[in-house]
Amino acid sequence: MARTDAVIADPPLALARPASSPIRTLLWGFARIFSILVVIALWEGLARSGAFTPFVLPSLSSVIARIWTDAVSGDLFVNMGLTVYRAMVGFFISMVAGIAIAMAMSRNALANWFFDPIISVGFPMPKIAFLPVVILWLGVYDVSKITIVVIDAVFPVLAATLLAIRSVDKELIWSARNMGATDRELMWQIVLPAALPQILTGLQVALPISMIVAVVAEMLMGGYGLGGAMMTASRFADSRGVFAGIVEIAIVGYVLIKLMALIRRRLLIWHQEANEPTTA
Repeated sequence: MARTDAVIADPPLALARPASSPIRTLLWGFARIFSILVVIALWEGLARSGAFTPFVLPSLSSVIARIWTDAVSGDLFVNMGLTVYRAMVGFFISMVAGIAIAMAMSRNALANWFFDPIISVGFPMPKIAFLPVVILWLGVYDVSKITIVVIDAVFPVLAATLLAIRSVDKELIWSARNMGATDRELMWQIVLPAALPQILTGLQVALPISMIVAVVAEMLMGGYGLGGAMMTASRFADSRGVFAGIVEIAIVGYVLIKLMALIRRRLLIWHQEANEPTTA
């Protein structure tokens, strides 16, 4: 009887939580984009107030019209596709290289001896300083733009992965070894899954860096791409074209970050953070 009373007195957590109403969901969604709406309203209001000339601050509506024109002509998709291609290829190379080097450093003293000074010197320095060297060696085409993305984005992945592997609970490792796990099984079945949350954090840092560096490289090297299109518009005093590029880059960056957050939630469905509240 006491057991029955306890079950009735303490219902499951899923049943105890009230279902969120549609109005509450709508209000929460509005609250999350409120600051963006304020920026949009201020932008349009200031542009139409006459305080700024259309050259200095074109209205958002005219910028959106310019984006639509570029989309109809196909220029938007060509430039956006090239920028995303360069950023994502550089990001994936950085991901593979960073994780592989960190794994080697954690398992091999010689690899750690070789790469540790490079990380210590290279991590804090602005890697975009290598851009002139990359241009001298590789020219101004896709290979050079992707290379500078890799040089910039690999360090956060490498550092996060190395720290994550070294932070794995030693009791997990000892227990696996006592059960007869080999070094390969220990790495792939124990260490990497335990380190995955921090590795994904490093990837979430590297992704926007890849996008930023790709745009900057396009601005400096020229050619097609969102950065190159912005610089071309600037040279011809096309203010709407410059602001259109800013909006396009912001939208692409937002979509990539949200996709990365979604991937993180799917990969960490087993982890405790999946049960924690999130605003992603």
